[in-house]
Amino acid sequence: MRTAKIVDWLALLFIIIGALNWGLIAFFNLDIVATLFGGADSTLSRLIYGIVGVSGIYGLTFFDGVREEVKGVE
Repeated sequence: MRTAKIVDWLALLFIIIGALNWGLIAFFNLDIVATLFGGADSTLSRLIYGIVGVSGIYGLTFFDGVREEVKGVE
């Protein structure tokens, strides 16, 4: 079984931030990352978007742990 590391928690945090940001964009046309960090084209906003994207890719590895837990239940 996979144990959660600090990297896992940080990735999950950024995945949640990204999901909330996309929800705000969809429902209220508000990009909170762009609003807080100087527009969608600012370097800091692009850095945050990049971190969220890399976290999402890293988050795909979480499914391996889920699969192991499901196998243990059978």
